[in-house]
Amino acid sequence: MIEIEFESPTESLCKCCGNTTVRLTRFVYRDGDAHAVYYAQYTPQHEEKRLSGIIGLGEWGEDGTPDGRLAFPFQIWIDEDSFKVGLVDAEASPWSHLRFLGRILDREEALEHEWINEVFHITDHMVTDDKEIMSYFGTQGA
Repeated sequence: MIEIEFESPTESLCKCCGNTTVRLTRFVYRDGDAHAVYYAQYTPQHEEKRLSGIIGLGEWGEDGTPDGRLAFPFQIWIDEDSFKVGLVDAEASPWSHLRFLGRILDREEALEHEWINEVFHITDHMVTDDKEIMSYFGTQGA
């Protein structure tokens, strides 16, 4: 069973338009054990509602290091009535410089990785369990 620990959102200025960008940090636990970390960001004033995110999977125990983890960058948007998740290359991620989550995979490598189903499992929880994300997409209570 997955549980998500929610940190308070932070805000910064969007580089493309100067509006407020909301950033989320979340810790994911599976059966009580640290399982993943995800970051997400979105700018509510952008015409197209699109969330950028990255999920770090791997070893998160006390002895865990970034060398024991991999990071999967993606975007989420709504197409008609359903959520879409698209993996992106590392350089397209706002976190391309970050090493804490592990080596960031490019799209093709991520799609072929054995952990990809877990990435999609977590993104499913993001759009149904994360109230900040649900509010952004207007799906609160859906």
